[in-house]
Order: sequence, then structure tokens, then C-alpha cells
Amino acid sequence: MRELQHLLLAWELLGASSRSAFELAVLRYLDFYPEHMRLEETVVRPEARRRLSPQDWAERDAAFATNGDPLTGTYPRDPVYDRLFTRIVMRAPAPIGVSAG
Repeated sequence: MRELQHLLLAWELLGASSRSAFELAVLRYLDFYPEHMRLEETVVRPEARRRLSPQDWAERDAAFATNGDPLTGTYPRDPVYDRLFTRIVMRAPAPIGVSAG
């Protein structure tokens, strides 16, 4: 996400010459994220279920309760990520965003 933020800022500040780097990074991320989630669901979580104790799960749950996910917008909300997401969607061309190009 940080790389995308930097590339979006470069596009915003430097103009069209930086657009393709941002678009390529978004496409790479769109390829990466589903595979990451698949591995998490099919490998990491099943292994965690086998190995973690109820106390481990309670500690994990407490730690995650304070984390936010900028991709899903879950708690706690951070206005910086909300603004960044809006900027990406408004400026990126379809199918990534809503801009005409």
C-alpha cells in the first residue's frame, strides 16, 4: 500500500509521465492480493487452528481489535486512508477506478 501511495503521489505531482508506473503497480497488487488471501485461508489459518491455544487466540483477537485494514475499511477508520482510496478511485481509469483516463 505504501508503494501505491508513493506512486499515486508521484503521478499527482509529476503528471502523466508517472501514470504508467502507478497503473502497473496497481495491476501487480491486484494479482498479488487474491493469492495472498488464498494462502492465508488455505495454509496459515488452518495451521493456526491446529497449533494455537485458546489463550493464544484471545491475545491475537485483542491485538487485531486495534488494527485497521485500509482495503476493507474495517475499524478503526483512518481518514488518511479514506482520502487516499477516494483519490485512487477518482483518478484511476476503469476498471481500476472511475476516471475516463
